Amino acid sequence: MTDLVVERGDAHARLTLNRPDKRNALSVALRDAISDALDEIARDEQMKCVVFTGAGAVFCSGFDLKEFTKAAEDADFGRELWLSSDRYHDTVLRFPLPTIAAVNGPALAGGFDLAILCDLRIASTAARFAHPERTFGDVVYGPLHDLVGGAVARELTIGGRELDAAEALAVHLVGEVVEPDALPAAVEAAVARVCAAPRDVLARTKAKALQRAGFGALAPTLEL
Repeated sequence: MTDLVVERGDAHARLTLNRPDKRNALSVALRDAISDALDEIARDEQMKCVVFTGAGAVFCSGFDLKEFTKAAEDADFGRELWLSSDRYHDTVLRFPLPTIAAVNGPALAGGFDLAILCDLRIASTAARFAHPERTFGDVVYGPLHDLVGGAVARELTIGGRELDAAEALAVHLVGEVVEPDALPAAVEAAVARVCAAPRDVLARTKAKALQRAGFGALAPTLEL
């Protein structure tokens, strides 16, 4: 079973994190698969946007913490882990076309980061958002601050606040909340709205958004 399922439509691609038994935790292999897939999709002139979602009941539970234990014991793997992380965050954040997170369930830690690295977010009522890793490590702060502002970002990253789907909508973290069985149709409608614009216009608007947010030069994971 592949960790990442890539499906292509006429003008968009869907990337499904496919480790449901691990709550779609982002291993080195999965992060690299995402980065490779995005690099390939960016070169496809027919593509206009990418959708991320998770298999099963969880969107993504974050990085695979077992790999951090291995990294502490194996310096070579530790370097591989952080190189993979830096490439992954940069590739998702700076993907040149619009990205949509179809948040089908909990988005925690690095899974929360994946959602906020996307341009648009549509959440199921089963979604919730939290940064549990704040109790033992750094969080990805910049993209979250860009979306919800400093007050809410600090509540989530310093204060430990968690958001359910309705609260996420209220602070504009997500743009739409629907019942779980309505999520595919809501995402399909969002894809249609995005893809109504020409590819070159979408790319220019995405570039403007990144520039306005201050995401110009590559930054390592722990500096985001």
